[in-house]
Amino acid sequence: MISFIGAGPGDPELITIKGKRLIEQADVIIYAGSLVNPDVLEGHKAGAEIYNSALMDLDEVIAVMEKAEREGRKVVRVHTGDPAIYGAHREQMDRLDELGITYEVIPGVSSAFATAAALNAEYTLPGRSQTVIFTRMEGRTPMPEREKLPDLARHHATMVIFLSIGFMDEMARQLQEGGYEPTTPVAVVYKASWPDQRIVRGTLQDIAQKVKDAGITKTALTVVGEFLCEDHELSKLYDKHFTTEFRKAKE
Repeated sequence: MISFIGAGPGDPELITIKGKRLIEQADVIIYAGSLVNPDVLEGHKAGAEIYNSALMDLDEVIAVMEKAEREGRKVVRVHTGDPAIYGAHREQMDRLDELGITYEVIPGVSSAFATAAALNAEYTLPGRSQTVIFTRMEGRTPMPEREKLPDLARHHATMVIFLSIGFMDEMARQLQEGGYEPTTPVAVVYKASWPDQRIVRGTLQDIAQKVKDAGITKTALTVVGEFLCEDHELSKLYDKHFTTEFRKAKE
């Protein structure tokens, strides 16, 4: 069985216990070297074969998996964050289905949530936003119809924008085109949870220039929305005047 593992956002302590155990037991490790912190591979068994998939195409990745599986060796495929978000693991699973090879997926901590943690933020603040959109800018890979950034911006939801730090000027323009006010707060987090993590805060009016001034060109997430404001409503969860299944409202 092949194990797809979400390695977390960067901090090697943010991989799950299960994911770490499987890496330590693996005979063959294929990891996304362009993004995964190699420290998460520490503790692997002596003699384990390690492949950096940044240097491989899909056929080469599958060939390594198929050969190891045929030889009865344990394979782990290590993705950054959680592979369900821009992980490109579905195409690998499709190929494994064709080959009759079984697999499992071990979830990980997404950089989206490491970013919220770095900002001490809650994406779903009462009265501000109860919806979170994960998306990216259109680049060499096109976006589906109705998922262009201005279309999504019309919801005024919390936006977590991946893979787009190189398009900050255009991103800010499209978000405003979709209806966000120029004063809408924005934060950019570079390498969330890594030792060299950096945070840049601003608004749609000035964030592009601030990011340029900071010299950030890759490996960063942009978050946009009123959840970054200081004032918000209190939740009903702990409201003493609100009855829940476990607690009666107080007078």
